Amino acid sequence: MNIDGQAALVTGGASGLGEATARELARLGAKVAVLDVNLALAEKVAADIGGVACPCDITNTDSVAAAMAKATAAHGPARILMNIAGIGSAKRVVGKDGQAAPLEDFAKVININLIGSYNMSRLFAADCVKLAPLEDGERGVMMFTASVAAFDGQVGQQAYSASKGGLVGMTLPMARDLAQHGIRVCTIAPGLFATPLMKQLPEPVQQSLAASIPFPPRLGKPEEFAQLACHIVTNTHLNGEVIRLDGALRMAPR
Repeated sequence: MNIDGQAALVTGGASGLGEATARELARLGAKVAVLDVNLALAEKVAADIGGVACPCDITNTDSVAAAMAKATAAHGPARILMNIAGIGSAKRVVGKDGQAAPLEDFAKVININLIGSYNMSRLFAADCVKLAPLEDGERGVMMFTASVAAFDGQVGQQAYSASKGGLVGMTLPMARDLAQHGIRVCTIAPGLFATPLMKQLPEPVQQSLAASIPFPPRLGKPEEFAQLACHIVTNTHLNGEVIRLDGALRMAPR
């Protein structure tokens, strides 16, 4: 699909990997809707790229529907969905106090990262199937954001790894499901990236993490993630695939 002129939705688009992807899509000519729970940051990014900011809680169907309606009113129906919104988590199954980890913490991560992404995608797909097909019969493309933690999660990452592993496991069956409608589905599993969350860590910790990456021995740049996300859109034969973007990193147990 040619990105130029297409309407795109980017969840988590107000910061980090989402912001970089929103900016890259706009640079390539897309009409970008920045969806985020942080409306102030979303408005700042949208203003910079000539897009539209839409408050959106991906776990809430009414919130998603309202965000999509606002985006459609501004740009027309979207053919591109970038699922990037998500949260992190680190909690041992049994804490130092001998108590079991709260079930609510596990459920929250699954609800946002996995169920929220599915919620966004099912509503996007339902709109997308109504559009006229483009070249090769394509109507749309969506991307999920997993993590290398889906494959080699560390101690304490049970919830996070499970949520990202769920996205990995969902990729192929969703691609097969939506193939009849000409909608492609791919997933990126990033490694260690220089996001705002990462930059909150002490500099020695950041350097240590970067040194663990075989090559290049540095943190990934958000724009590198954005470039791959946009390549997925333009390369029509990419479908049902999970792509690790990690510099050959394999995470240690801790």
